[in-house]
Amino acid sequence: MDKILFYGMTGEKMCFQHILLNALDFHEAGKEVKIIFEGASVKLVPLFEEEKNPLYLKSKELGLIAGICLACSKVMEVYGQNLATGILMLDDMKGHAGMKDYVDKGYMVVSM
Repeated sequence: MDKILFYGMTGEKMCFQHILLNALDFHEAGKEVKIIFEGASVKLVPLFEEEKNPLYLKSKELGLIAGICLACSKVMEVYGQNLATGILMLDDMKGHAGMKDYVDKGYMVVSM
């Protein structure tokens, strides 16, 4: 599989760190990789920004982060902080970040 979408749902930092590690690993191997922050994971964006998390910053710099769920950011009360990152806020699935467009484009979805 040459295209992989990591669809992060959990707000567990260590779990999401493994999403970032795997995304970077696949990217370095020449795969097309995207990451979406959905569900409780949207709360990790301000934390990663604040702590200057190197895996997150590298993924952001490489353009691997496709976006952050708009609806979940609002519900989890981190919308303003997430918007300030400059990362695209996604709302293509009834206000949430969908995966259908990625599947239609041939991405394998890994959700954690």
